Amino acid sequence: MKKNHYSRRTLLKGAAAAGLASAFPAPMIWAQDIKDITLRQFGTGVSNLNEVAQKVKEDLGFTLTMTALDSDAVTQRAATQPDSFDIADIEYWICKKVWPTGNLQAMDTSKIKNYDKIVGIFRSGKLTPESTIAQGTAPHTVGFTSGPGGTDFVQEESGWMTLIPTIYNADTLGIRPDLIGRPIESWTELLNPEFKGKASILDISSIGIMDAAMVCEAMGEITYGDKGNMTREEIDRTMAIFTEAKKAGQFRAFWKTFDESVNLMASGEVVIQSMWSPAITAVKSRGIPCVYQPLREGYRSWGGGIGLSARLDGLALEAAYEYINWYLSGWVGGFLMRQGYYSAVPETSKEFMSENEWGYWFEGKPATDTITNPQGQAMAQAGEVRDGGSFEERMGRVACWNSVMDENQYMVRKWNEFIAA
Repeated sequence: MKKNHYSRRTLLKGAAAAGLASAFPAPMIWAQDIKDITLRQFGTGVSNLNEVAQKVKEDLGFTLTMTALDSDAVTQRAATQPDSFDIADIEYWICKKVWPTGNLQAMDTSKIKNYDKIVGIFRSGKLTPESTIAQGTAPHTVGFTSGPGGTDFVQEESGWMTLIPTIYNADTLGIRPDLIGRPIESWTELLNPEFKGKASILDISSIGIMDAAMVCEAMGEITYGDKGNMTREEIDRTMAIFTEAKKAGQFRAFWKTFDESVNLMASGEVVIQSMWSPAITAVKSRGIPCVYQPLREGYRSWGGGIGLSARLDGLALEAAYEYINWYLSGWVGGFLMRQGYYSAVPETSKEFMSENEWGYWFEGKPATDTITNPQGQAMAQAGEVRDGGSFEERMGRVACWNSVMDENQYMVRKWNEFIAA
């Protein structure tokens, strides 16, 4: 891993002598005052990590406090408690609910140093010019607004972003191959009676119903107009199928948090379930076989980004922009990619990963040596290939994005009825 990268603080100390001040137009007083800044960030446990806060203090000099919540609590806080945060680290489907409240401020892309290197998914919606945009709330559809005071969404790169993208992934089912003992190739397996009492789905309605839709469509039971924006009839039919399975004893449990999903899988109580990439990593770090299973129908995907409070201004706002630029400069991307996520600016992350790590996590190449997670625990051995292959193979097979539907309130009610059934 390369260490020869400079923080803003280091650069500012030598700016007068080295003539580097033009690269950082903020006044020199910035360097003295920044240590007194504290920015309050909240989001899910996926990316609100102590290691990131510690590195911010080390590289940028100010304090970043982090609060990790589940997705529903994140949504509620961003929408109803605007004085409680400076930075909202949220997913794009959550942005669709929160942005119209005016609690976040539009961000000027001209202040984002690596904006031109952000992957196309977040700008045009396409991974490559030939890509088909998947169903659901694709990030680019809620990623731009009309101007500094905008509470709307526009469908082109306007120079003003609602969120600066940071992290994303292609999600699928996690399995215990040692306990299943045969190939798993389709989303239909989540409801296979063979796994009665050994299956689980996540209890976050906006995400869980997308997994349910992947299953129902794979079974041939429902063909959706748009899985990410179902009609009431489609919601009813989806929930009816899952309620029937629940009453028949298919599900061992429903989980809301990362730790719950890890414990269900590691204990063997569950052998197939909705999972997130770092949960797979956490199970494997215990020496327990666990696979993020590529499925023929494709992936359900999600993306997250950093939003700034509408109340943030002055030096604190400057610090927040500096934090965003630091976030996209590579160290965080490398840290997150060692857990199986992707960075919005992959090429900067490459500088903070070994050739073996980059080859395994991003290019889909066989590992040439042991692959470890950020804590140094072994994730894969030499010769192993990442589940699902390369970045292009995985993100190129996204079938739908996590979403907020027009019938969201109706969907949530029906989902809660399913959980209570």
